[in-house]
Order: sequence, then structure tokens, then C-alpha cells
Amino acid sequence: MTKPDNTPSDSLPDQRPNQSDDSVGKHTRTVAGLTLVSRVMGMVRDLITARVFGDTAVGSAFGAAFAIPNMFRRLFGEGALSAAFLPEYTRMSDSDPEKANAFASLTIGLLALVTGVLTIVIELGLLAVVIWAPEDPERVYSLKLIMVMLPFMPMICIAAILGGMLQTLGRFGPWAAAPILLNLCIIGAALPFFWVEGADPRQWAYSIGIAAVVSALLQVLWSLWALRGKVRWTKGVSQARSDGKLMLARMIPVIIGLGTLQLNAFVDTLIAMYPNWVGPTIFGSPYPLDESSNAVLYYAQRLYQFPLGVFGIAVATAAFPALARVAGDKQRFSDMLARGVRLSLYIGLPASVGLLIVGPGLIRVMYSGFGAGEGSASHGFSEDGIIRASAVLMGYAIAVWAYSLNQLFTRAFYAQNDTKTPMRIALVMVGVNLCLNVVLIWKLREAGLAWSTAICAIGQTIGLMIASKRRLGVTLVIDGYQPVVKIVIGSLVMGGLLIGVLMVYPQPMAWGGQLARVAVLTGVGVAAYAVWSIVMKMDELGWLLSRSTSDQK
Repeated sequence: MTKPDNTPSDSLPDQRPNQSDDSVGKHTRTVAGLTLVSRVMGMVRDLITARVFGDTAVGSAFGAAFAIPNMFRRLFGEGALSAAFLPEYTRMSDSDPEKANAFASLTIGLLALVTGVLTIVIELGLLAVVIWAPEDPERVYSLKLIMVMLPFMPMICIAAILGGMLQTLGRFGPWAAAPILLNLCIIGAALPFFWVEGADPRQWAYSIGIAAVVSALLQVLWSLWALRGKVRWTKGVSQARSDGKLMLARMIPVIIGLGTLQLNAFVDTLIAMYPNWVGPTIFGSPYPLDESSNAVLYYAQRLYQFPLGVFGIAVATAAFPALARVAGDKQRFSDMLARGVRLSLYIGLPASVGLLIVGPGLIRVMYSGFGAGEGSASHGFSEDGIIRASAVLMGYAIAVWAYSLNQLFTRAFYAQNDTKTPMRIALVMVGVNLCLNVVLIWKLREAGLAWSTAICAIGQTIGLMIASKRRLGVTLVIDGYQPVVKIVIGSLVMGGLLIGVLMVYPQPMAWGGQLARVAVLTGVGVAAYAVWSIVMKMDELGWLLSRSTSDQK
């Protein structure tokens, strides 16, 4: 059991969490529940900022400025460094807490140094472009906004590693709740826009960007507070230096392996921002995207990331420390991975089906204009932007289940200290994604970027599943695959009911009516899938709802 927060530091060995094979469902519920609150607030945040910026060049610039530091967070804080750090930290926490403290102190110090220097170098590079590159107002504005928000990167990376330490110590709640601070800060900075006469979205974006940076600092402080009494920070890190070198050696393949989705999304951002940073033509021909394309892409991405962040990544996050602990026991490792696969599919498949059907209506509710005030310069997305964003969301939606499984399988390899296999598969998928991007955008515009990402995610899932048997010796025998069949049929039944509701419930004109329609569709989908789960006696529902691990047998 975890001791109270005021336990003296010399009793830290007794604070190791007692996790069983059945803890994945319980911790998934904890992470998913708090992440759900954060993601709902994130949707409120996006609803507000979409009405500040709209599908405009300003919206594209803000999306890029927010995406770039977040990419580093996902690659380093929640991706490469976390995946290389947590298995070793988990084992040290169980066997040698003093060494674990030194290892954690060394890692945080290195992370602060490297990301701090990287931030300074990038800032100077962007400044040089702003000063010496040919004058282009849209490019200059976008780069300045990136410069304002870039300090978000080192602080949120540090916060993410602190969050990983909390999870290793059995405290999944504090870090799952930390993003709420980001949403509160951005909402607080954006709301006054609607009451300021003549407010300029271009200037307001700077205030919102500063609020995001402040939120990262608050998340660091929040995580340090949650770790009090659990970790003893120290300057004496010599005993952990060899482990630190090994961790750094593993990082590069981990960056590529775990960060495929993020790297692909970043490539999408670069392609979408081409009109803003370079111009409307390429090799003398009109470019298929325009200055609003990245805004369309960014805000559509936010909606498919909702179920992925709430449930898909929650399963992988909860499973990772447990997989690392049983890495030497092939049977327990296989059983735990199989359970994670079932949970990921149980949530990811119906999420894909639901987004495909409800997505266009959700886009309209979230991003169409209403109530922006007479003095405001933007009222949300145009009708053209709504249609384009709906097409993008449908492309991403088909592979929510695959994004979830990729997170889980990749972490399974890392729990076994195999970082090269996921890297090789990921490199192939990044190359395929780039090729598909440059082909599909000419026909599908922004939606081509989404379909490319989804196709590559499914390909990566297949590759990781095959490799898990060959490299890890893991055979995923999931009770004769009957649970998977139940999940697939249940998702299709739910989808059929949703289509039926759409046929008898025409789209209202008023925004309130559109919101009610999306709420009804969501309620019908959740209820239908829950009833199916109960009738078919699906274990996955019990794993998520059970309050004690013993109930999950």
C-alpha cells in the first residue's frame, strides 16, 4: 500500500505500490476518468478559441505554434525519455529506492538542461529568419507566435517525466488531472476577447500563448507537490550515471518508435503551413492547400484525440509500469498485454464508428459561429471550413483503435528493453505517410493528410502485432478471439442504431438544436454499446468499472 504523503523519506522503500495483473483496468479507469474531465474542458477551450480565431490564417498560426512545443512534449516528456526512463525507474523503485532517487534527479537535471538549450537554439534560429528572411507578414506573425509559445516545451517535458514518476509510484490521478491547469489558463485568457470591443484575434493569440506557458510552470509545481514525501531529490547522482547513459542510448530509437503518430502529425502541420510560410504556389503551380488549412487540420485533430487521449492512451499509460514489472515472466506479460489489447479495442473500435457517424455534427456544434459579440472580429468557422474539417475528422476517425493499439504495443516492446523493433516499423510508416501525403492532398486537400495518417497507423498496428510474436515471443490468444468478435459486432450494432437516429432526426438550424442532436446521438451510442456489453457479459466493462482489482478476476 502507498503510505501517506507525510511519510518520512527514510521509509520510502515501503511506499512501493502493490500492483497486480488486474490493476490495469483500475488504473485505466482512474486515468480515463480524470482525463475525461480534462478533455471535456479541452473541448470547451477549443470551442472558445475556434471562435476567437476561426478558420483563418490566425487560426493556422496558433495551431502551428501550439503543435510544435506539444510535439516535443509527446516525443520527449511523454514519449522517448519517458519510455526509456520509466522501466529502469520502476525496477529501481522496487529494488533500490536510493538509486532510484539519484536516477530521477539525474534525469530531470539532464532534461532541463537539454530542453532549455534546445529552446534557446530554436528561438535564435526563428529570430534570424524573422530578421533576415524576405518580408512576409503572415510568416513573420506565425514565427513570432511560435517564439512566444516555445518555452512551454521544456517545462511541460519536465512535468511529463514527473508525471511518469507519479504513475510508477502508483499515483495515476495527479498527473491525469494536471492538463486541467492548461485548459483553465487558456480559457481564462481567451474569454475576455468576447467582451472587448474591437478585439483583434492576431494580438489576442499572444495572450493565449503566454497563458499556455504559465500553465506549464503550474503543472511542474503541481507534480512536484504531488511527489512530496515520495522522492528524495539529490545532487549525488554518480551511482546512476551508467544507467543514465544507457537511457540516453535508448532514446533515439524510442523517439521514432513511440512518436510515429506525433511525427506524422508534425509533417502534416508542415505541409498544411506551406501557404503561410512559403506561398500559394509550388514549382509554379497552385498549392492545393490555403492559409486556413492548418486551422482546419488542427481543430479536427482535436476531436479524434478526445477518445484517444481519454481511453486509448489511458490504457497504455496504466499498463506500462505493470508490463515493466512482469517483463521477466513471459506468461504474465502475455496475459497482461492481451488484456490491454482487449481494453484498447473495446473502447477504440466503437469510438471509430461513433466519430465516423457523429463527427460532422460534432464539428458543426464545436466550431460554427455563435454569440461572439458585436465587437469581435471572428465568429468561428465558415461553412466551407466546417465541411473541410468534417472530411478531415472522418479520415482520422477510422483508425482511433489503431492509434490506441500502437501506444500499447510500443510500450510492451519498451518494457522488454527492445527499442529498435518499434523504431524500424515506425521509420517505414513515416516514409509511407510522407509519400501518401504528397499524393493525396492534390485530390482530398487537408483530408488527404488525415487518411494518410490513418492508413499508416493501421499498417503500424499490423507490423507491431507480427513483431510482438517474433521478437517478444508473445502469442495473443484472446480466449479464442470471441471477445474481439463481440467488440466488432457491438460496434456495428451501435453504428446501425446511430444511422437510424440520423435518418429520423433531421439536422436543426439553430445551434442549440444541433447540440441537442449530437447529445442524443452520443447518448444512444453509449447506451447501446453498454447494453450490448451487459447482455453479452463482456469482461472489459467489468474491468473498467470494478473498484477493486480482486473483482476483476
